[in-house]
Amino acid sequence: MDIQHLLDRLEEVVNSGRHFPMTTMTLVDEQRILEIIDQMRISIPEEIEKARRILRDRDRIIAQANEEAARIRELAREKSETLVQRDAITQAAQARASSIIDQSRRESEQIRTEADEYVMDVLSDLEDALVRTLGVVRNGISHVQTEVSNRPAPQHAARAGGDDIETPSTLAEPQEIERISTRRE
Repeated sequence: MDIQHLLDRLEEVVNSGRHFPMTTMTLVDEQRILEIIDQMRISIPEEIEKARRILRDRDRIIAQANEEAARIRELAREKSETLVQRDAITQAAQARASSIIDQSRRESEQIRTEADEYVMDVLSDLEDALVRTLGVVRNGISHVQTEVSNRPAPQHAARAGGDDIETPSTLAEPQEIERISTRRE
């Protein structure tokens, strides 16, 4: 699955979470986020393997271009040897052979350049996706750490009989967020 798509889904889960009024806290579906993170863990190695395949394909294309260039040069050499006996045709054949060799070199260089550009584009896209993913993860960690450090202490209220009872905080964190923070430690 595409990293960008997974990042969009993660952002969608965060945006669709329940926002607590007058706070920056949002209650999100832990299971959905963990599923997306698991898919990211699977997808990132796939993206890296795709980049490796592209590099291998580039090398294969360059090798094929070199083989084709060598074949064209050999054909040109053989052709020029047969034409050497003919005086007027010899000069034209030598010029044509040089032209073919130059053309094959230009084509080979062009294929190399295009393959290198393509590989750089793919690797740049992968790097951008990884940087965005890392940013999302770091923001999530920072957000959870901020929320945990800003969590109010439990409040106590007096009962009619004089016994103190513990009342839940109005902004108590869900157990899911606590499990995520303990998993990070």
